[in-house]
Amino acid sequence: MNDYPHIADHGLVGDLETAALISTDGTVDWWCVPRFDSPSIFASLLDSAQGGHCRLTVVTPVDTESTVRQLYLPDTAILVTRFLTEQGVGEVADFMVPHESPQPADRHRLVRVARVVRGSLTFEFACRPRFDYGRVAPASADLGGPRAAVLRGPDTDLAVQATEPIDLRADGTDVTARFTLEAGRMAVVALTSQPVGGPLPEPLTLDEARAAFDATRGFWHAWLRSSTYRGRWQQMVNRSAITLKLLTYAPSGAPIAAPTMGLPEQIGGERNWDYRFTWVRDASLSVRALTELGFEREAAAFRRWLRARLDAGETASGEPLQIMYRIDGDPHLTEEVLEHLEGYRGSAPVRAGNAAADQIQLDIYGEAAYAFGQMGDIGGVHGWRAFARLMDWLCEHWDRPDEGIWETRGGRQDFTYSRLMTWVAFDRGVRLAREHARPADLVRWTAVRDEVFNQILDRAWNTQRQAFVQSYGGTALDASLLLMPQVGFISPNDPAWLSTLDAMGEELVSDSLVYRYDPETSPDGLRGSEGTFNLCTFLYVEALAQADRLDEARYAFDKMLTYANHVGLFAEEIGPTGEQLGNFPQAFTHLALITAALVLDRKLDHASK
Repeated sequence: MNDYPHIADHGLVGDLETAALISTDGTVDWWCVPRFDSPSIFASLLDSAQGGHCRLTVVTPVDTESTVRQLYLPDTAILVTRFLTEQGVGEVADFMVPHESPQPADRHRLVRVARVVRGSLTFEFACRPRFDYGRVAPASADLGGPRAAVLRGPDTDLAVQATEPIDLRADGTDVTARFTLEAGRMAVVALTSQPVGGPLPEPLTLDEARAAFDATRGFWHAWLRSSTYRGRWQQMVNRSAITLKLLTYAPSGAPIAAPTMGLPEQIGGERNWDYRFTWVRDASLSVRALTELGFEREAAAFRRWLRARLDAGETASGEPLQIMYRIDGDPHLTEEVLEHLEGYRGSAPVRAGNAAADQIQLDIYGEAAYAFGQMGDIGGVHGWRAFARLMDWLCEHWDRPDEGIWETRGGRQDFTYSRLMTWVAFDRGVRLAREHARPADLVRWTAVRDEVFNQILDRAWNTQRQAFVQSYGGTALDASLLLMPQVGFISPNDPAWLSTLDAMGEELVSDSLVYRYDPETSPDGLRGSEGTFNLCTFLYVEALAQADRLDEARYAFDKMLTYANHVGLFAEEIGPTGEQLGNFPQAFTHLALITAALVLDRKLDHASK
């Protein structure tokens, strides 16, 4: 298992249609093309032997000291891996030029720039693609001269192009090279995915590589200028915003939950899911984060995507909306177990697709209502009609058990969070109808809103625990309820809420890190355990801040930031020894970081006046 880097030992680069993970030793060990949810061409992160990879690293003599450092070029998605050796200092800069267009690109290029800043260093390059999640080796490795090759795959080809002094070699179905650079010299190798049978791209030059580098840096600097955030944690908020942007599929405006699949919540466990899709919940909360930062264009693009899903009405679940879709809006996400992959450090099964797509999760209607509420006129009069039809349908269908926000596989229950968000749906619907003078059955919507409110108070409040609990009649706590004051259901200083917050602090919080729930008291139908959930920790920070417990909130927030990896990225969970677990990086975590920082900044500013 030493062949696997830690999940946190990676940076992310992307072009807004696909993304690659690059480890601190210069290995691209995860890349799917041509889209986030396409089959991988590099997947050694899930099987070090069969998955495929592309390594560009410095060769150091035996028995010599060397150090590796990785960082982002400030306020960009350009990743720089530095190799510090006794022989010299070298760097590999990795980037993809963003492609922000409604039309998907037919080619995606990952540019890898090697240079030496001191001394003389030898680099080793090895490109070993394995198409279709590692099931297919290239049909051939065709050299087109000393600095160009094409590796033929079943659905896509991978072109490899280099500049002097790199001479590529075909080694069976791999492409390799070894070259030396002196101080001040640089060389470039580019990997381009392209349609099957297509010609090689135009020859690569150093000037073109410099122009692509400058264009990429310029794009990210220009994009960040739209941010209105000038608070205490600007560097981390900017990195989180860039990460959310990297995880958004530009042609449709749909954000994905994470660029990876199969990374485990527990090493060796079965809680390994595919997150390369668009969850209505996660994406709607992203709207809140991006809107508050000033990124209105991204928020508007997602709302158009969501409106299109509602208009289409095509779901695998039979509901008006389903919890997740493919990035182009396709509702079919058939789950497949990839038995040929051993999984990250032996964590099997590896799943592609997600069977949770046909689950019933009623909370999505509240999150959708929130997202629609940010649209102003709900996308015009026709958009309002679609929204009103959704609300009328929900009046008849809100009072049902469901699988809940955490997509448990232990059977449907009357989850409190699901009912809370149906209350949000009716509350926001009533407000929008009144604010914009739109036709609506306000008497009915208001009556159902109040019915949901009273039901939650009557059935979700546990007198013995003096807390709102996970499901009606139960005793288990659930960190998703940290959103209760944030959505306006209860005041953040209400005694009932403060006692709930204290109960969570005693049962779900460990050294400021927060568990979603306790699987022992709330069986979820899965074996094994999990780490603390990063989203919930940031929600806890926000709840503490809103309750004016600012010293606790700031200490918890600052401690949580220490769990970020070396370039400021978070996975889904934190394990017992502080390791990152689950798919990486996770959008849910980064959007929660942003909202926690915004709320905490405002409260601290107010307290200092």
